[in-house]
Amino acid sequence: MKFKKLGNTDLDVSLICLGTMTWGTQNTEKEAFEQMDYALDKGVNFFDTAELYSVPPTQDSYGKTEIMIGNWFEKRKNRDKIILASKVAGPGLDWIRGGGNNFSEKKIGEAIDDSLKRLRTDYIDLYQLHWPERSTNCFGRREFKINMNEGEWNNFESVLRALEKFIKSGKIRFIGMSNETPYGLSKYLEISENKKLPRMMSVQNPYSLVNRTYEIGMSEISIREKCGLLVYYPLASGALSGKYRNGQMPKNARMTLFKGWERMINPLAMKAYDEYFKLSKEINITMVQLAQAFVNSRPFVTSNIIGATTMDQLEENIGSIDIELTEETLEKINIIHNNNPNPAP
Repeated sequence: MKFKKLGNTDLDVSLICLGTMTWGTQNTEKEAFEQMDYALDKGVNFFDTAELYSVPPTQDSYGKTEIMIGNWFEKRKNRDKIILASKVAGPGLDWIRGGGNNFSEKKIGEAIDDSLKRLRTDYIDLYQLHWPERSTNCFGRREFKINMNEGEWNNFESVLRALEKFIKSGKIRFIGMSNETPYGLSKYLEISENKKLPRMMSVQNPYSLVNRTYEIGMSEISIREKCGLLVYYPLASGALSGKYRNGQMPKNARMTLFKGWERMINPLAMKAYDEYFKLSKEINITMVQLAQAFVNSRPFVTSNIIGATTMDQLEENIGSIDIELTEETLEKINIIHNNNPNPAP
C-alpha cells in the first residue's frame, strides 16, 4: 500500500480508502465485515462513511452503514488500526433533523453524538460537511444558478467555530468538506488562517477519467494549500468498469436497481467508455485498473475512495495500487479526454 499525509496533519492515510455506502442496501453486514477484513489485510487504513449511508438515501437506510462499521469495531477490537472518516448531512432530507440547515453547533453536535453511538467509538478522525448549505453546482450540475430563495445558511466562520468546539472536546480530530467549489474551499481556508480556527484538511469530490472538472481551479488549491482530494466516483458509479457498454444493464448493478445516476451513462459518456475500453485492451489491463491507476497517480489526490459490492470488485480496485501508467499511456488518456471532455460530471 502507498500512503499520503492527510492535509498538514501527521496522519498517514492509505492511497486507497475503503468506501462503504452500499453496506445496508446492496451489501449485508456479513459482506461488509468481509470487505473490511480484506481491506485492512491489504494495508488499507482509511475508511469513509457518512450518517446518510447507505444509499440510495431513505429514512430506512439512514445510519445503517455506520452501525455495521461499529459492530465490526466491537467484534474485531481494532478501532485503533483505522483512520475513520464520516460526514454530517447537508440540508434537504426531512428525516434528518427536520430537513433544514444542519451546520449549526446544535445540529452538528447531535449528528456527531448519534454517529459515535452507531460507530461504537468515542472519536471520529475526519469529520466532513457532506454538501454545502448554500446554492452550489454540485452533484452533476454543470451551470451555477444561485437560488435567490435559498434562505439563511450558517456562514463559514460560524461552522468553523462550531467544529472547533467538538475538536476541543475530543469527539472529532480533524475536519474536511465534500462536494465543494473553489469559492467554498478558499473561503474556509482564508477564514481559518485569519481567525486562527481549525483548518479543512481535505475535500471529497467526484473525479474520474470522465469527470476531470476538479482539475479546473480546485487542484491548484489542493496542492498549494495541502488540502487534498478524497476522490469519490473514481469509476463513475461503476460505468468505467465497462459493464454498461453496448446497452448492457447487468442484474444487481447500481444503475439497474436504482435511479439517480443516469448522467453517468449518457450518450457522450458511452462514447468515452468505448475509447477507454480500447486503450485498456491495448495496454493489457482492465478498464477498472486503467481508471483507478489514473486517479491514484494524480498529485492533488490524497486518497481514492473505492467501493465494491463483490469481493472480486474489491480485490481488483485495491490491486490498482500496484499499476503504474506510462507517460505514453497518460498522453493517450489526455487525447481521449480532449476529444470527450468531462461527459459524466
